[in-house]
Amino acid sequence: MKFLHTADWHIGKELGGFSLLSEQQTAYEQIRDIALSEGVDGVVIAGDLYDRGIAPTAAVNSLEGMLKDLNINHHLPIYAVSGNHDGATRLGAGREWRQQNELYLNTTLADAFTPIETADTQIFLLPFIEPAMARVYYQIPESQARQYQTINQVMPQIIADMVAKFDPQKNHLLVTHYYVTGSKNQDYELTSETNSQVGGLRSLDDMMFKDFDYVALGHLHLKQASPSETVRYSGSPIKFNTKEAQTQKGVYVVEINEHVVTTVWHPLMPKKDLILLSESFDTLIDPDFYGQYERSHKNYFSIKIQGLANATNARATLAKIYGDVVEVQYDLPTLVADKQGIPEITADEDGADDKLIAAFYKYVTGTDLDDNQQRLVDDTLSDLYQQEEE
Repeated sequence: MKFLHTADWHIGKELGGFSLLSEQQTAYEQIRDIALSEGVDGVVIAGDLYDRGIAPTAAVNSLEGMLKDLNINHHLPIYAVSGNHDGATRLGAGREWRQQNELYLNTTLADAFTPIETADTQIFLLPFIEPAMARVYYQIPESQARQYQTINQVMPQIIADMVAKFDPQKNHLLVTHYYVTGSKNQDYELTSETNSQVGGLRSLDDMMFKDFDYVALGHLHLKQASPSETVRYSGSPIKFNTKEAQTQKGVYVVEINEHVVTTVWHPLMPKKDLILLSESFDTLIDPDFYGQYERSHKNYFSIKIQGLANATNARATLAKIYGDVVEVQYDLPTLVADKQGIPEITADEDGADDKLIAAFYKYVTGTDLDDNQQRLVDDTLSDLYQQEEE
């Protein structure tokens, strides 16, 4: 079997308040074209098709259009599972009639044990589930519930029940959506989607899945997070945050032939890239500096200002120059241990608020408020006092 492995589309996600639907559509079209040019037998989507449980109408229309194009217009089977960001019940609506057209989108544990049979492969679709769902499915009595509290406790039983359905004459593919660790990603610095307990769940060991020929994972957004050669993350098709900004996005085309697996990486070209800038404010507004970047809404920019910004509204100034600025951060001078602290100012002292703000500003920046900044503080405090009196 030859298939395309993708995941974590997160249709409807925004970046710094900007809709990514247009970028997601461009990525989808590239995925479709790769699938067609490679002549794959199907497309695997390993969870998180949407970005939230109740997706906005525009996101629903966008994803439905993509699935229709792949499955109906181009007659490609789809093998997908729900992820932790998806609303499983809503995503699973219409499952029966979709399967008649080879669009398999599994959102329940019960259906994970019935493989989809092709001529040479059994495909198991295991959606993201909470341990409580497994306790209900297996009818675990209350007296034994403590033995089935974590995903690590319930997954061995789930895997064993799938393996029991193996046809030894066929290849075995698992599509699922979890945080899995192995020898290749134990020390890898993972994306912001992950931490020591991704999605509230501890990691699963990749050796749990050793009986499968290939495990198509979703959940982590970078292919570098793959735990082994046959247990892989495809990553997300576009960049969703600054930690992913300097990485390459793409999809895998995977072929399983008599239990031998080959994978080929196909990069995707972003419609609008995410560019990280970290400079002084004076450098950022220098035409010689910003002239080297494509701006005017052709890229997204995440900007970190080194030091102070000599501007009333730094973000507005930068947005006027760069276009789509998704975030502005400040890297202020590091406070040294021997720097004088904020002087003690009592609340009933005359002008206490004004003095406290000025003292804090100097403590952080090492400089005094200038005349314009002082006027801004005075005007703001006056407005606040007036609102209190009213």
